[in-house]
Amino acid sequence: MEAGIEGLRAFVVTAQELHFGQASRRLFISQQALSKRIRRLEQALAVPLFERTTRAVELTEAGRRLLPHAVEAVSAFDRAMRTVRAADEPLRVDVYDERFTPLRIVRQVSELDPRVRVELGMRQGLSPALPALRRQEIDAAFGRVHDTPAPWPAELANRLVHLEPIHAFVPEDHRLADRSVLRPADLRQAGIAMPDPAGAAEWRGYLERLASHFGMPLRFNAPAIGQRHLVEQFLTEKAAVGLGEMSIDAAGTGLRRIPIIDPTPLLPWSVVWHRHNPRPLLRTLLRHLPAPQLPPPSDSRVWVPDVDLMPLS
Repeated sequence: MEAGIEGLRAFVVTAQELHFGQASRRLFISQQALSKRIRRLEQALAVPLFERTTRAVELTEAGRRLLPHAVEAVSAFDRAMRTVRAADEPLRVDVYDERFTPLRIVRQVSELDPRVRVELGMRQGLSPALPALRRQEIDAAFGRVHDTPAPWPAELANRLVHLEPIHAFVPEDHRLADRSVLRPADLRQAGIAMPDPAGAAEWRGYLERLASHFGMPLRFNAPAIGQRHLVEQFLTEKAAVGLGEMSIDAAGTGLRRIPIIDPTPLLPWSVVWHRHNPRPLLRTLLRHLPAPQLPPPSDSRVWVPDVDLMPLS
């Protein structure tokens, strides 16, 4: 399938950029994945589309002939996708992952207003959802909007909807398990051990900024596949601590959830949508979502990364 429409899309963006790194960032995929899509397209067509040297990337003659037709095909596909979606279809909303706050927020909105019918997606990161938002294959996605791997797409709008306190999670036999609260100094001594966020570059960025700001050692383990796997990883740690949202229920897991104070780290959740998405149901969803304010930098009781206090560039 990658020699089909996504192969053509990869070819068009690479032809526009003439730089595989910049093209992969625009598409929010790795350079390896981009090269794979281009290679499969070239194999399907039995012709090379790019001339690659150590200094430059150029279109071949076949690539130049293909480009206008590929642009037309990709545009037609995107228009068709938008056209066939009926007005009364459920909203397609990516809630990041079953473990996190957006699922609860969307459920609350649906209970408040039964008109808001939702088809859920879980790409386990905002970064993987951004290409689908740009093509309007989905209507909205939730995530932290900073530290994504490419410049923010101008066609996408975003708004803060929630600030979730981050707590520590330790096994019941951990040396810190009897604490009622933890402070950054405790985490500096113990260190932080987390599942690798994989494609969720914005969550990795948050953790790295938190660790750097407070001088906490940070280690990434294998990615967690679901909440059960996350709990299993946390249970193996006898020195370092895991971090997660305050809303995660640790009852019956063998873990203790301990608040972090002085300051409490807050994870900013935003909703993201395409500025030109015409669906009235999307506007209904946005109206029902909360709109909290980021804390001022002078509030020493809480912490968010400095970059999250600034507008997206």
